[in-house]
Amino acid sequence: MSFKICLLFCLLTGIVYAQKQPFTASQLFKNEKTNVLQALPTTAWADDTHYLLTKDGKTVSVDVKTGQGNENKVNGEKVVSPPSMPSNVKGSQNLTFSPNQKWAAYTRDGKNLYLTDSTGQEKQLTTDGSETVYNGYAAWVYWEEVLGRATQHKAFWWSPDSKYLAFMRFDEAKVPVFPIAGATGQHGYLESQRYPKPGDPNPLVKMGIVEVATGKTVWADYDANADHYFGTPFWTPESKALWMQWKNRGQDVLKLVAVDPATGRTTELVSESQKTWVDWLTTVHFLSDGKHFIRQSDESGWMHLYLHTMDGKLKNPVTSGAYTVTGVSHIDAKNGLVYFSARKENSARIDLYKVKLDGKGLQRLTFGEFSHQVQVSPGGSYFITTYSNLQTPPKMALLDKNGKLIRELGDTKGADFDKFNVAKTELVRVPTADGFQLPMTIKYPTNFDPNKRYPVLISIYGGPNAGSVYDRWAYTPASQWYAQDGLLQVAIDHRASGHFGKTGQNFMHRNLGKWEMDDYSTAVKWLIDKGLADPKKVAITGGSYGGYVTALALTRGASVFTHGIANFGVMDWSLYDSEYTERFMDTPAENPTGYKESSVLTYADQLKGTLRIVHGTMDDNVHMQNSIQLVDKLENLNKHFEFMVYPGARHGFGTTGKAKHAQAETARFIYQYLLEKPFPAEVWQ
Repeated sequence: MSFKICLLFCLLTGIVYAQKQPFTASQLFKNEKTNVLQALPTTAWADDTHYLLTKDGKTVSVDVKTGQGNENKVNGEKVVSPPSMPSNVKGSQNLTFSPNQKWAAYTRDGKNLYLTDSTGQEKQLTTDGSETVYNGYAAWVYWEEVLGRATQHKAFWWSPDSKYLAFMRFDEAKVPVFPIAGATGQHGYLESQRYPKPGDPNPLVKMGIVEVATGKTVWADYDANADHYFGTPFWTPESKALWMQWKNRGQDVLKLVAVDPATGRTTELVSESQKTWVDWLTTVHFLSDGKHFIRQSDESGWMHLYLHTMDGKLKNPVTSGAYTVTGVSHIDAKNGLVYFSARKENSARIDLYKVKLDGKGLQRLTFGEFSHQVQVSPGGSYFITTYSNLQTPPKMALLDKNGKLIRELGDTKGADFDKFNVAKTELVRVPTADGFQLPMTIKYPTNFDPNKRYPVLISIYGGPNAGSVYDRWAYTPASQWYAQDGLLQVAIDHRASGHFGKTGQNFMHRNLGKWEMDDYSTAVKWLIDKGLADPKKVAITGGSYGGYVTALALTRGASVFTHGIANFGVMDWSLYDSEYTERFMDTPAENPTGYKESSVLTYADQLKGTLRIVHGTMDDNVHMQNSIQLVDKLENLNKHFEFMVYPGARHGFGTTGKAKHAQAETARFIYQYLLEKPFPAEVWQ
């Protein structure tokens, strides 16, 4: 929909808006029933021709062809529980059963790795764990940036045949200690965190493989003192090899290497290098023929699929073009087909496709101008999609492998949806001077007047390949409330957000901050030029990387942005961790100009709007050191700003009382500076 058409639509429907009822505070925040939205059923595949559908607490197994449900079949299925373990296992970390269920592996005190069976027989696999050496338990920077938070520091992996257990050993003796001060009690206390900042020594890492039957450990053939990274490994299906990921410290070379579990000998399979950086593989897709695998790579400038033989040789690209593949849903090796999701028709939407392994016969399977989230059946014969767009609440449907609709399964749109004045959201594209079309969503005030300018709130994150603009249903009580009170709410994605592939992301290399500010400023000026935004009330807010962007917007971008709430942000990239920062910026010694030009501190003297800085005192991810250094700089410059401290809070505030307070204070900020209305305190209690 064009901008002019949108304005005409909003103008023509103004009378309709007036006839619809607004939401009350109780309806939005106290769960008072409205019948506006209803829950979708929960679905999962039982087999290739039956899906499990749960609704109102009742689960049935449904036959795809007939649509008939069988509750007894579900209830009568045998549930296989893992064996019980003796009490001495309790209190251990990341207990994980072997695939054959005979053993459980775990760490204790984050130091050593153990095995035990149901009889209580325990094997201690490592003995050198200490305050700085961890076996099977990830060092902080690996947990945060390499293996992922969801692992809960787990750094060991069972082979499919249960005969081997691979694990990482970390030595942090040379990693600098960062002090985190706790203020509770009479004397307070101090946490000492091993945290490598850019240019610092990283943890030394080794990959060990234990033979369960003997307890013997072999080590992958790498220099134990080398300055490199290991990523998440993958066992081959038949357990013949452990495939490791290796990166150099500069993170512009990624190698996939096979390790012999009996000897530790390594064989290089694939090597990829880029001028900027290479991201980790999240998975490797082994084909059931035992002869091939598929990997994802964005080395072409866009994320695509590549077919390799098991010795690593590239057979052919499976997908190609100026679009992003987001994942593989199913591989039908017998028929030579790959089912995958991609942002192809529109970078703000996700669809399901199938293509032959040789890259021919690409076919879109999902439908309409919607974003789809799919579940493909185990054999690939059918799929269930949950789909929506910014104007359409989520629906659920069942389709066959050719994209033919079999039946609708659910709709979140309630009986009274059309009785309420639900805020309208539109997706637009904003042109840049050098040819990008930046995606932006605009949530209009419910009483929108095209002849009036509105205060605007821009919510962002802003990191590389971390976009937030999608054409899918997005509804929260707070956003609806703000729309009713006259706030224009916006999300913008810059050129490196993922919408323009790795080609767009590469702009940020050694240069964080510049393109975010340039592109966000272009989008704001577009809003002002279109008569939508009040140029005196342009607010921006975000957390973590979004906190960095917000603080930069109120300093480096002070000619455009007037208000901001910077939550637990990185204010200088030399203060964040090594792996994340160096991936984009290289080290401070290699890129001193880039570090200076990307720092909020460099532009602190340009602050002229209203900036609120927010941080938790015990943030172990983005240390409060970041905000303290900015506060110090602003005070020395005699600049006015606001500072909100959350004692004891870590990174983000979760669902604690601190989160509730932060939400209320954000609302107070919006009412005071943007809406200029009395703060409805009762709504945010």
